[in-house]
Amino acid sequence: MKKIFSNIIIVSSVLIFGLTGCSSNKENDATTVSETEVTEEATIGDAASVDVLGDSSEDESDDVSDKVADASEMTTIDEVVEEGMVPIYADQINDGVYEVTVSSSSSMFKIVSCELTVEDGEMTALMNMSGTSYLYLYPGTGIEAAGADEADYIEFIENEEGNHSFEFPVDALDEGIPCAAYSKNKEKWYDRTILFRVDSLPVEAFKEGVFTTVSSLELEDGTYSVEVSLAGGSGKASVDSPTNLLIENGDVTATIVWSSSNYDYMLVNDEKYLPINTEGNSVFEIPVTVFDRNIKVIADTTAMSEPHEIEYTLNFDSSSIKNIEE
Repeated sequence: MKKIFSNIIIVSSVLIFGLTGCSSNKENDATTVSETEVTEEATIGDAASVDVLGDSSEDESDDVSDKVADASEMTTIDEVVEEGMVPIYADQINDGVYEVTVSSSSSMFKIVSCELTVEDGEMTALMNMSGTSYLYLYPGTGIEAAGADEADYIEFIENEEGNHSFEFPVDALDEGIPCAAYSKNKEKWYDRTILFRVDSLPVEAFKEGVFTTVSSLELEDGTYSVEVSLAGGSGKASVDSPTNLLIENGDVTATIVWSSSNYDYMLVNDEKYLPINTEGNSVFEIPVTVFDRNIKVIADTTAMSEPHEIEYTLNFDSSSIKNIEE
C-alpha cells in the first residue's frame, strides 16, 4: 500500500513538473516568436524603405532611358561638322530672313527646307520636315528631353504640304547642335545633330569683317594665283592647286581644274556653269565671293552608270594669294 501511494506521488510530481515546464516553454516560445516578429517587421520595413528608395531611383532612370532610342534602334550616324568650319553667331549676321541649308546626322530626320530668322541678336529656324514622323523636338539630348518638362517641348506646326514644321532655336551656324526628336510611331526620343550651313547664306547676309573678301583684301584688278583645297565626295577627286584668280571690277573668278574629265557641269549658289574646254580634264570658271571659308559647290559626274551630282566644298587661302602679273 505504501508502495502504491509512493508511486502515485512520484507520477503526480512528474505530471506537475511536466505541466509547469510546458507552460514555461510556451511562454518563452511566445516571447521569442513575438520578439522575432517585431524584429523581422522592423527589418522588413527598413529593407522595404531602402529598396523603395533604391528602386525609385533605378525605376526613374529606367523610365527615362526607356523613352530614348539606343544605338541599335538608329540608322547610321553621319558627321555634320566638316573640317575648317568655324561657328558664326547671330551678332555676326545682319537682321533678316534667309533660306538656309540644314545638314542632319540621320537620313531619317530630313529637313527639306528651312527659313532662318535673325533678329536682335537671336536666331530661330523654321524647319520643314519631309513628313509627319516626329511630334516634338527638344534642343538637347534624348536623355535631357525625356527628363524635361513637357512645356519645354517644341510642338509641330502643320505646313501647307500637310507635313510637320518646327520652330527651333539656333545658337550658331556651322556648329553641330543637339536635337532630340520624338517619334510618333516608336514613342521614343531619338538623338540627332543638326547644322545650319554658313555657305548657304549670301555673303551680303554677314556683317562687314566677318569674312575675308576681295574688298577687305584691297586687291586691285589683275590675275593672281591662290591655294585651293577640295573636300567632300568620295575623297578620290582633286583640283589643281594653286589655281588662277581673275579680279575685274571687284568680281573674282577662279579657274578650277579637276583631276577627271568626267565632270559636265558645276552648281555654285544655284547657278550652273559648264566646262570651258572640250578635251582633257574638266575645267570651270566659277565666282569666288569669300576666302578662308568653305564654299559649297556641286559637280555633276558622268563617270558612274548614270550622271550623279556630288557635293564638295572649296576653300581659297587668302594668305597664299600672289599677283602673277608682276
